[in-house]
Amino acid sequence: MNGRERGFLLLSSHLGEPERKPLTTAQLRTLADRVRWAQLPKEDRELEIRDLTELGYPAQTAKRICQLLGEEDVLDYYLRKGEILGCTPITRVSDSYPFHMRKRLGLDSPGVLWTRGDLSLLEQPMVALVGSRELKEENWSFAAEVGRQAAQQGYVLVSGNARGADRTAQESCLAAGGRVICVVADELWKQPLREGVLCISENDFEETFSAQRAISRNRVIHAMGLKTFVAQSSLRTGGTWDGTVKNLRHGWSHVYGFADGSEAMEELAQLGACLIGTEALSSIYDLPIKEDNLFDR
Repeated sequence: MNGRERGFLLLSSHLGEPERKPLTTAQLRTLADRVRWAQLPKEDRELEIRDLTELGYPAQTAKRICQLLGEEDVLDYYLRKGEILGCTPITRVSDSYPFHMRKRLGLDSPGVLWTRGDLSLLEQPMVALVGSRELKEENWSFAAEVGRQAAQQGYVLVSGNARGADRTAQESCLAAGGRVICVVADELWKQPLREGVLCISENDFEETFSAQRAISRNRVIHAMGLKTFVAQSSLRTGGTWDGTVKNLRHGWSHVYGFADGSEAMEELAQLGACLIGTEALSSIYDLPIKEDNLFDR
């Protein structure tokens, strides 16, 4: 791990200490923006408070950033602990960081992804699946078919490992001999190691579940897939709706909702999603692309 990667870890991770206050994604973005256009210090010395004040930071904020970067011993301990538990970090400046997510989210992409499982899955073409926890029968069938077809057509399935649509699609994909990336919102190190599965988290590998984490990971799921399938959604409420609307607004990936006749799906179609039936999944590559949406008008 090189110096830049260690710096991203120091700035964006709790490193197992809840009282540690790393930079938020927005703060990390601001720092990256300012550093990009500034003359960086020579590599043979550490970043100093005066470097940051010259970038426009107040002295107190500059001091905090330097303190975060100086906690090398905390980082080394946490990296050793992660290695014992089978958890590996990938920073935004690492070669193995998901290319499509870095390109689509830019400086809003997570500074660090902690991983557990088969890292080779990050090099494969991916499709994503999102949906409600309580599924109607036909929506359950759609989610299961997405997983099965992803496996048969050579795609890695990306989902959130939540009850309902996520796990339905994931287990269907694995049963068909496919591979799955689970973007989890709870303790990464407790996820079982399974063949063909990679679990990732944008927070520490020990951090417990929170609603904020569950919402934040939606952008990761949507941005990793070449195409994103929506098995079921509530109308204008819930994580599935929120994440899908943000995807349509920003154009992270092409969105395909199950044509179940619901008000939610009809409104997503007006916002730019393509509505399809289960039979259309027989060729994921050939699915139609809806070029415009409400946000472009």
